[in-house]
Amino acid sequence: MMLIKQRLLNIQLPPGKSAFLWGPRQTGKTYWIKQHYPDAIIIDLLKTDVLADYITRPALLRERYSDTQKLIVIDEIQLIPELLNEVHWLIEHKDISFLLTGSSARKLKRKQANLLGGRAWRFAMTPLCYPEIENFDLNSVMVSGLLPSLLLSPYAQQDLRAYVANYLKEEIIAEAAVQNMPAFSEFLRIAALTCGELLNYANMARDTGVNAKVIRSYFQILEDTLLGFRLQPWRKVIDRRLIETEKFYLFDIGVTHYLAGRVPVPKTREFGKAFEHYIFMELKAYQTYKNPELMLYYWRTSSGLEVDFILGDMEVAIELKSSSHVHEVDTKGLLVLKNTYPAQRQYLVSFESEYRRLSNGIESLPWRLFLDKLWSGEII
Repeated sequence: MMLIKQRLLNIQLPPGKSAFLWGPRQTGKTYWIKQHYPDAIIIDLLKTDVLADYITRPALLRERYSDTQKLIVIDEIQLIPELLNEVHWLIEHKDISFLLTGSSARKLKRKQANLLGGRAWRFAMTPLCYPEIENFDLNSVMVSGLLPSLLLSPYAQQDLRAYVANYLKEEIIAEAAVQNMPAFSEFLRIAALTCGELLNYANMARDTGVNAKVIRSYFQILEDTLLGFRLQPWRKVIDRRLIETEKFYLFDIGVTHYLAGRVPVPKTREFGKAFEHYIFMELKAYQTYKNPELMLYYWRTSSGLEVDFILGDMEVAIELKSSSHVHEVDTKGLLVLKNTYPAQRQYLVSFESEYRRLSNGIESLPWRLFLDKLWSGEII
């Protein structure tokens, strides 16, 4: 049975300092805050009565808490952007610390809200990652995904259905003022089916019945609400042979598979895509918690040779195979890359049971060993 261990998020706020904490719904932000700041004042804007109080009179924040010495947490701050003016005043004049959580900065940006300049640090929480889970079971994770409440649920599929229906297809649509709900719902399905593939706005526009400009705006909505991430191609040198199209990954593999209407089965192409998606999310979590300056890319030539992930400025190259037996032919992309833009380290990550160094010098790592090395800082 999988269990959740201590989360990797680490926020140490000096006196008088404030921060934003961003993350999709149900990643565990509120639970983490209650565990780490049990004495904080928590203003939960998801409660309708609390929301009603502050949406009509944002000045209540100043009137109620001007004299407090406690940390003030405002949960889902994007629901009342006007509160940020009061937060700003209390930081400036009363030296009060705030922790402002949210699942999207889109509404704040759209309303040109006061984002506090340099007065607030920025943190993020991702879905669960490998070192946060005891008795990690990859096959189960492929189905449930890595949102804490879904990972531990005996009713993962029903909970995924509720998450998608109540959050993705209602709150996101409402927040983004999407007019064509059927088109956006179809867009989500296609985005899930093509997760990790080269973006083709024209094809998606044709399949959803809207134009390519609208499709681009839909992807921007997913990024702004932290429900997806673009992966840029590595193109630090001018080379006409290199693909310059982005890829896009949704934020959770369980949500992705539910939207796509499929369960990945080992030894299938879909399982290989899901494995790539999972490793990408581990890399994103590592970037978020351990190395925010780390850049992630992929590399692909116009002839179709590809390396799944490039870390940093060609410091590490990673190719993934969802097979329990890999061969030197599986390193073809890595070898071409090695002879063109040598990476400092090159890894083939697979389901083999033991580490080995192939005769061409490339290291073959079992996926668990790769993740152990990643999170211990041995990869980059």
